[in-house]
Amino acid sequence: MTRTHTRKATPRLALVVTAATVMVATNVYGAVTARAADGPSVPPGTEASPSAPVEVDPNDPDLKLPEGGTLAEPKVLDIKSVVEDQSGDERREDTNSDVKFALQAEVLFGKDSAKLSSAAKARIQGIAEEIKAQNATKIRVFGFTDNLGSSAHGDVLSKQRANAVQEVLDQELNDANVTYEVRGYGEQYPIADNSTEAGRKKNRRVEVSFPRSDN
Repeated sequence: MTRTHTRKATPRLALVVTAATVMVATNVYGAVTARAADGPSVPPGTEASPSAPVEVDPNDPDLKLPEGGTLAEPKVLDIKSVVEDQSGDERREDTNSDVKFALQAEVLFGKDSAKLSSAAKARIQGIAEEIKAQNATKIRVFGFTDNLGSSAHGDVLSKQRANAVQEVLDQELNDANVTYEVRGYGEQYPIADNSTEAGRKKNRRVEVSFPRSDN
């Protein structure tokens, strides 16, 4: 009687193990699929190739949204491109929504000065042409300095330099529909290391940014 019970229990145990194995495999595949939707976990081209293709049952309940569940709204990633001239005097950043020009202060002004040079005006005229091409009517002009000298002096100087650039833009655009936001941030928001002269040079800058055209 005991032997007969042992023979019947063995295949039943094997059936339970097989079902559990299938469930684990399904859950693992679902996890891999979810990760792939967010992007590869390793650089493309280095993933291990599967030994055999996996067949997916479209009616598998593990692959369906739970009742009341919804998919997230599609999102457009904001891609940024950065172009910097060889000297590093000027940099342009483009995203899906904005264009930003950054001009180093040495290109625009003398040392510790807010008076524009004649060469600076030519560069600002080029930015004005791009503003016209984008049909932009809201312009941001922000001034920045390095961390040398007092913070108060940097705040004042950066605002004076931003004002000087804005005045030239206003003359070039000559458009009453254009509005400006002009600020001087001093040593705030550095883009390079202030412990070196090369870094401080990058931080002494005026940025002009505006929305891209929807056309």
